[in-house]
Amino acid sequence: MALPDWTLIRSFLAVAESGSLSAAARASGVSQPTLGRHILAIESALQVALFTRTAQGQTLTEAGRALLMPARAMQAAAAELELTAKGHATGIEGTVRITASRVVSHVILPPILARLRAAEPGIQIDLVPSDTTENLLFGEADIALRMYRPAQPDLVARHIVDLPLGLYAATSYLNRKGRPGSLQDLMHLDFIGQDRMDQIIRVMALLGMDVTRSFFPVRCDDPLTYVELVRAGCGLGGILRALGDRDPALERIDLIPDLPSLPVWLTAAPRLRQSPRLRRVWDALATAFTA
Repeated sequence: MALPDWTLIRSFLAVAESGSLSAAARASGVSQPTLGRHILAIESALQVALFTRTAQGQTLTEAGRALLMPARAMQAAAAELELTAKGHATGIEGTVRITASRVVSHVILPPILARLRAAEPGIQIDLVPSDTTENLLFGEADIALRMYRPAQPDLVARHIVDLPLGLYAATSYLNRKGRPGSLQDLMHLDFIGQDRMDQIIRVMALLGMDVTRSFFPVRCDDPLTYVELVRAGCGLGGILRALGDRDPALERIDLIPDLPSLPVWLTAAPRLRQSPRLRRVWDALATAFTA
């Protein structure tokens, strides 16, 4: 029996961990028909059924569950091989894959990356806006910018800056509702909250404002949509000052001086710091953010 190609095993892992072909396609970037062909090919090569196909998706068979651990071991070995090769690359030309939150990717990184590309035209950038945690040790990204200290072991991490937040409202909303002159006035205005997350409630509690979910007439967890709700005049919201201060449609309300800042951590797999290309991008990001 021939060992299946690594591409087929990677597709097997994607479907096994996602639970369906469609979810695996979204997560892996491989088309659903291609994934389906890969699953059929690996089942044919191994002469065993790996999934039970149902209306809800793909469920692992007993044989599929037995193969899951060795397939993950192969994934780890392949990632180790790739990381080691990247870490020993001597040239500066090539691709660097950066992941950052959607807000940082949207607001802060574009001009930084434009300056980097002008200075280093041989470096290509894959930017992955994502609010989920990519596994740097599995090569899902080379460098990550995260709003928290990474808990994943064996990573190089550096706290590079704290990004201040501000409380903002649309000028159109304040023209309609009036500009608050005190905290008491402020609490009579509409605030935009979160749907399933509770960071805003916890921050307000730390500031002495105990509210519940029902306090917020409009709620949204997506950070970019949240900003647009503030801009449209749905109410007040906390926004990065790097974004809010340059938006002519918004006004900052300075009645709460103790709003927290968001820490930014630059992280990478240790071997990648040995690469001149990765080190050049790392240093450029660190310099730009601390400036």
